[in-house]
Amino acid sequence: MLSSTRRQLSKSKTLGLLATLGIYNDPASTIYIPADQATVFDKDIICSALDIKEPPEGLYESITRSSTGAVIFWGEQHKYLVLPPFPISFEGTLKGYHVGPLRAFLVTDYTIALVLIRLGTYAIGIFKGERLLSSKVGKGLVHSRHRKGGSSARRFERHRDKQIEILFTRVCNHVREKLQPYVYEINYLIYGGERNTINSFRKQCDFLKKVDNRTVEHLLNIREPGQASLEASIEEAWSSTVLQWTAG
Repeated sequence: MLSSTRRQLSKSKTLGLLATLGIYNDPASTIYIPADQATVFDKDIICSALDIKEPPEGLYESITRSSTGAVIFWGEQHKYLVLPPFPISFEGTLKGYHVGPLRAFLVTDYTIALVLIRLGTYAIGIFKGERLLSSKVGKGLVHSRHRKGGSSARRFERHRDKQIEILFTRVCNHVREKLQPYVYEINYLIYGGERNTINSFRKQCDFLKKVDNRTVEHLLNIREPGQASLEASIEEAWSSTVLQWTAG
């Protein structure tokens, strides 16, 4: 019976795990599943490659929910699933703990745009790897929702909607200002904040369509966008989700 643990590992800790796996010589298999195949990947391929009758609990489900692909390292002593921070394209089933392609992916200094927004605050940053190149943070007044009903509440909501529109227009202008010089270099765009707010903002800001095909769909968990949270969030952006199975 196998039991699993699930962790978020920073870039450096993920590379450390790969370095450790790379020195083991026990019989093992590695499966690289690219992002565009993860949601429909065939369970039978996994079972055949790993010589198991059924994937352990959580393995197949985690793969099919991943928007960035997955890498399975499966041996007698060490059993891991790594969900990388950004979409991978490498594909293959290999013998041993074949860490090379994932390691090469993680040590590449991608150009990353972060757009963090909540109603009232925002932060925009361009990073090369984990190094901040350019940023803009700010605030905009948006009142909390009116709790009472009636015509006054409807007037309040119209006023609030106007505040949100003004904030989104301002943030969109700053996004254009910061991202335009790098628009052809950006490898990945990642949002942070509350999903409904992000979705509404993306609909209003037409400039973001230029990088839609490079958008990573999972959101960073940001409570208060600002300079400090912007600089700290790049570590989360680079983090991988790692599941490990051990005999229980």
